[in-house]
Amino acid sequence: MSLILMLEWCVTAWNILCDFDGTISVEDVIDSLLDRFGRPGWEALEQDWRAGRIGSRECMSGQVGLLDMRKDELDGHLDGLWIDHAFPAFVARATELKTPIRVVSDGLDYAIHRILGRYGLDHLPLAANHLAPATPPRQWQLTSPFQADGCRSGTCKCACAAQARAGGAKTLLIGDGASDFCAADRVDFVFAKHRLIEHCRAAGIPYVPITGFEDALELLPRLLDGSLLAEHTPHVLPAVSNF
Repeated sequence: MSLILMLEWCVTAWNILCDFDGTISVEDVIDSLLDRFGRPGWEALEQDWRAGRIGSRECMSGQVGLLDMRKDELDGHLDGLWIDHAFPAFVARATELKTPIRVVSDGLDYAIHRILGRYGLDHLPLAANHLAPATPPRQWQLTSPFQADGCRSGTCKCACAAQARAGGAKTLLIGDGASDFCAADRVDFVFAKHRLIEHCRAAGIPYVPITGFEDALELLPRLLDGSLLAEHTPHVLPAVSNF
């Protein structure tokens, strides 16, 4: 029996939720746009968000309103941004193994579609904030079709995790930062980069650290056959009776 057939026979059903900015993409898209096209005031919003005075949805909405760019300038900028070189191979492997991937991002849907489109990957299901023109040609506005009551993020990744688990499959989160912290508590396993590594370690969440999708590609078969989860899930010893 071939390795692929053996894997398809023994795998557990999984869904994959994957962050975009800093995880799939090499750099944070909105940060790069603000650095280049942001009018004064976006830094103060960033400080308020980092201090916890406002949520990411309020921060992003205000910052997008301060972007001063034409659509051709936006497109030209996005066409110079890159994704992890191994992500297309990871998507192809997950597709072979019948493991669906959904991109879940607190970033911008238009930017994600345009960047992934260069790699033939804009068909991936996406939950993200919606970027739209406001007062053309240089003004923009943000709406959040995937927000949830009680959540201050533009895209509620916890709600996305709940949807992914509703059918009974296990859920893998691949992410890198603060927008992934809450969802990491609600999935079965995490491939973690950067700040998400420390969060998972401190919270006792089953995870492995990765540097990029080369690591994820290598780890995927072991996740699906159950061995990776077994190695990284804490074992609870049975209580010992004194009687």
